[in-house]
Amino acid sequence: MIKKEVAHIRKQFKLDHDLLNIYDILNVYIMKESNEIYHWERQPFGLVDREKQELYMANFKKLLTGELDQKLFELKFQEEAEEPTQVLLHQALVTGDSDEWQDLMLLLVEKMLADTKYERDTVVTFVRGQYFRPTKARNDEAEESEKNEVFANPFILCSVNSTEKPRNSLLFDYVEREFKYNIIVDPIIKLSAPEQGFFYPSVTDNYSDVNRILYCTAKSNFPDPHFIGQVLNAERSVTALEERAIFEEIVKEVVGEQLDVATLAQVYEEIHQLIETNEDEDEPPKLDYKDVERVLTVSGVENLTTEKVERAFQTIVDDKNYEMKANSVMPKFTSKSIKIDTKVATISVSPQDLKYVKQVNYQGRRCILIEVDEDAVIEGFTLSTETI
Repeated sequence: MIKKEVAHIRKQFKLDHDLLNIYDILNVYIMKESNEIYHWERQPFGLVDREKQELYMANFKKLLTGELDQKLFELKFQEEAEEPTQVLLHQALVTGDSDEWQDLMLLLVEKMLADTKYERDTVVTFVRGQYFRPTKARNDEAEESEKNEVFANPFILCSVNSTEKPRNSLLFDYVEREFKYNIIVDPIIKLSAPEQGFFYPSVTDNYSDVNRILYCTAKSNFPDPHFIGQVLNAERSVTALEERAIFEEIVKEVVGEQLDVATLAQVYEEIHQLIETNEDEDEPPKLDYKDVERVLTVSGVENLTTEKVERAFQTIVDDKNYEMKANSVMPKFTSKSIKIDTKVATISVSPQDLKYVKQVNYQGRRCILIEVDEDAVIEGFTLSTETI
């Protein structure tokens, strides 16, 4: 699954969209005290009040928002799981019986409750429907709209949302013309902040892939291992943060602990160019040991050999043929995503501007030197320029 495919699906989740049909919605309320289902309710989505529909749509879109391998993870199902969730989900996907779909989703909620203790009352929401992906018109001479020819993709979406206690408030009654203390006891479902969920099936080359599932989490780089392994029966994937750490360890193994800023800036530049060049490809670009050797060599690292890089891969990940996603191994190129922490200050800089930063020795002291085009201003005061 690539970024464009996720974006296409996310864009469909709005009311009255002609490329999206949602058939049923099932809400399940879980009590934290008993860790059991307190209440569930299923109804056709079209019969839900429009104001509620808008809240649900915003929730679904929020769930599907985020970077791949940070908040969104395409996962493979475990091959030898007992009572595999893949079978349950596929059966629920193809059934035309709303009652059967409902029963299968309730079975999935039971798996969520096993060996898990929720800290707050929680609502699990399921919807089933289908979205349509336009294809190129077969007859160009007829000037048919692309929407006239589409692929239908059935799906199941799940969103897990916690609840919070409402705040007591002071109200003004227009009729009685008096101030009133308002006590509300009904919990508020935090639809604006889904905690986790999934979208099934995933998409590969614009086609539904029933062997994969898109797991979603609100905690960047912290997927829930229990939900992935025990509920979805899926294989955990490497997060972008973990992949970046692997890349850093491999580079350290090759060049040592110290690296000058100019070389590091060039490394990021080379990887960025690789990402930009392959932006329109179906698969995101990856780095193997040959790619890392090329990037480091072009960036000015001397005395580098293929065997040395190959050995570093074997040492760090125990697999010389391991491939890392290029998007994961570096911070965001144009945002101030690199933090330079010192005892005096923390400096934020983007990878593309890292070339303007140096660590120098000035009168026997280590200093950070930053090249700037404009005068620096502190608390409204323009700093005077000192010539060294």
